[in-house]
Amino acid sequence: MIYQPRLKELYKEKIVPILMKKFEYTSVMQVPRLKKIVVHQGVGISVLNKKLLDSSMEEITAIVGQKAIFCYSKHDESGFKLRKGMPIGVKVTLRRIKMYEFLERLITVSLPRVRDFNGVKTNSFDGNGNYNMGISEQVIYPEINIDQIKKNMGMNITFATSAKTNTEAKSLLSHFGIPFKNKK
Repeated sequence: MIYQPRLKELYKEKIVPILMKKFEYTSVMQVPRLKKIVVHQGVGISVLNKKLLDSSMEEITAIVGQKAIFCYSKHDESGFKLRKGMPIGVKVTLRRIKMYEFLERLITVSLPRVRDFNGVKTNSFDGNGNYNMGISEQVIYPEINIDQIKKNMGMNITFATSAKTNTEAKSLLSHFGIPFKNKK
């Protein structure tokens, strides 16, 4: 038997029928799906300290389970002592099995470890069915050793879906288990 992540099975068996009924789709192919997850960490002060960029690369790689790549500056910016082509961030694009595994770890392990957590914001959709969320500290991930952190840095996580509207994307992500804040 081929390994299937738990969330992928949940999507096929439960989420697809629920969304087909809710949005009255005529085909299974119309149901929105999660295409990719991009984890990005901008390390702005890496211009002054190259070791921070290397530690950021190691941390992101440990968190997501896939090798991260550097993001390079596109323009010169004298105010920040930045030259074109200098590394200024780290990113990973997750697809297929690793994407579902990361999402499950994020929902079940990492988000509950956020201090004073009461859900993620609902106003971070881009209008095309994609969702962006920010994590303020990388210490919420159990893969990170707190004693070896050089600097507390946050990261951005982008969920790219095939949904056409924000409502469809929010419904898809909430059925996966992402805890959105309740509007009061």
